[in-house]
This record gives sequence, C-alpha cells and structure tokens, in this order.
Amino acid sequence: MDIQTGQVVRPVSAMESLEKQLSCPICLDMFTKPVVILPCQHNLCRGCANDLYESRNPYHFSGGTFRCPTCRFEVVLDRHGVYGLQRNLLVENIIDIYKQQQESKTGDGEDPPLKDKDAKEPRCKEHEDERINIYCVSCQTPTCSMCKVFGQHKDCEVSPLHAVYQSQKNELRSAVEVLAAANSCVQAVMAQMDDTCKLIQENGELQRRRLGESFDLLYAILEERKGELLEHIDREEQSKVTVLRTLAEQHKQQLQLSNQLQEKLTQSLQACGAAEFLLAAKQLQEEARQATAAAQLQGPEPGYESMEHLSVDTQQVEALLTCMDFRQGGEDVDQDAGRE
Repeated sequence: MDIQTGQVVRPVSAMESLEKQLSCPICLDMFTKPVVILPCQHNLCRGCANDLYESRNPYHFSGGTFRCPTCRFEVVLDRHGVYGLQRNLLVENIIDIYKQQQESKTGDGEDPPLKDKDAKEPRCKEHEDERINIYCVSCQTPTCSMCKVFGQHKDCEVSPLHAVYQSQKNELRSAVEVLAAANSCVQAVMAQMDDTCKLIQENGELQRRRLGESFDLLYAILEERKGELLEHIDREEQSKVTVLRTLAEQHKQQLQLSNQLQEKLTQSLQACGAAEFLLAAKQLQEEARQATAAAQLQGPEPGYESMEHLSVDTQQVEALLTCMDFRQGGEDVDQDAGRE
C-alpha cells in the first residue's frame, strides 16, 4: 500500500518492467524494427525517428537535426537522414525473444500480460461488445465475427485480422524501404551535384586566373613592343632635328658673311674718287658673285618633316584580338582569319 495515497500498489513484474524498457518514447508501443540507436544511446523506432526528423526538417535536402525525446540531446544527421543511424540489433533480438516468450506463455494457457491491450482495440459499430478481429477480404475492411456470422459480411471472404495486418504491414514496410532506398539515391545524386558545383566553381576560378595571366602577358608584350617603337621614333626625330639645326646654322653663318659684304659694297659705292672705285671694283664684284653663289644653300627635301613611315598598322592585330575566344572558338576564328 502507498502510505501517501492509501492505495494498494501492485508490484511491477520483471516482464512488465522489460516491456516498459522496450517501449518507444514516441509511439509508446514496443519498438518496431528496425530500431535505431541515437548518439545519446537512446533508442527509437526508425519510423518514429523519421517522423520526428521530417517534422523538424520539412524542407531538408542534406542533413538536419532533431532532439531526442528522452533526454533532449540534439541529434545532428548527415545527408542520409535517419537512415544513416546505426541499428540496435541487440534491442531487436531482445524484442524477438520477449515476443517468443509471450507467445509460448499464451500457448500454455497462462494469462496474457497484465497490461490490458484489449481496451485499446476498436469495437464494431454494429456490435458494440465485439472487438474487430477479422478482415473482410471482399470488402477490404476490418470487421467482427458477428458481422461475418449474422451481418453484412456473412457471404464475404474473410481472413484473420492479424494475418492481414502482418501482410499489409510487411508490404508497407517494403514500400517504406524502397522509398528510403529511392530517397537515398536522390540524396546521393544531390550530394554528387553539390560536389560537381564545387568542382565547377574551382575550375572557373582556375580559368579566371589563367585568363588573367594570359592577358597580363599580352599586356607586357605590347608594352615592351610599344617602348621599342617609341625609341625608334625618338631616334629618327632627334636625327632629323639635328640635321635641320646644322643646316640652319650654316645658313646663319652665310647670312652674316653676306651682310658684311653688302655693307662693304655699299661703302665702296659711296666713295668719291673714280680711280679708287675702279681699282677695287673687280675684286668687289668677284666677292659679290662668290657670296651670291654661296647663299644658294639647299634646304630639306619636300616631306622631310613627315613621320608617316613610322606609323603602325594594327588592324590585323585588332581583328585577331576582337575575335579572340576560348580554345575551340579561337581555333575556328584563326582558320577564318587565315582564309580571309
């Protein structure tokens, strides 16, 4: 007797205690195979664990989390979901042994377990005192024995409820396993696509780096060639300017001599004596003739100032650069350019 409540407390048998230990904390029934073991060492029916996992992760694509209903430990799953958890074969074997023991006790005429499961079983709507214990194969519905003997299913084909239950349960379990296998395949394909996406991104980054290096090399070549051509222009420009400045200096000197001679001749013309003038006239005329001949220096040739011969034709290179493409496209463009 419980001293606080005054009620008679029935001692719990070892089998009841064992059955309680073998009960799922979600469905409150005995574990159904397969039984999965969580990282916190607690057990769940795989179906119950999957329902709990999908309720927490309705849009999951790869992995997910849920909390253990016994200890609230957060369970982290990979892309395989609940089907990636390890099965607890020990608990499954204990359940098989327990069920065999219960069946052997029932067969020997012993009382069934003290837990009254009949109260949980549904009753027939037509015969309220009768449990639904058979299955009408013709109508595809559960019914009771009275409906088969006196009711609407008396002409139908029936089968034991437990046999049909086990058969359909096995079919459903097979369907679940097939669906689980299909889900695993889908998850594997999704994981493969994720890996492929990562590889594509890595390859894209590699090609971007290679393209940058190739264009940097082109820039370097163009800059080097540009410097060489600029030096050539500078040399020719300096050479022509030097030639013209030398020629200008010669003209300047000749101009000074000519001005001096002109002044000398002007002074001779202004002399008063005819004899003095005539004595120096021939010499002065010769000097004037020589000065006039020397004054006719040649200037630069026409077009000497032009630098057009140093212009660069970049049209072909521009066409090649404009048509530059990736490998296959580049080969096609090169072939077309060669034909042109």
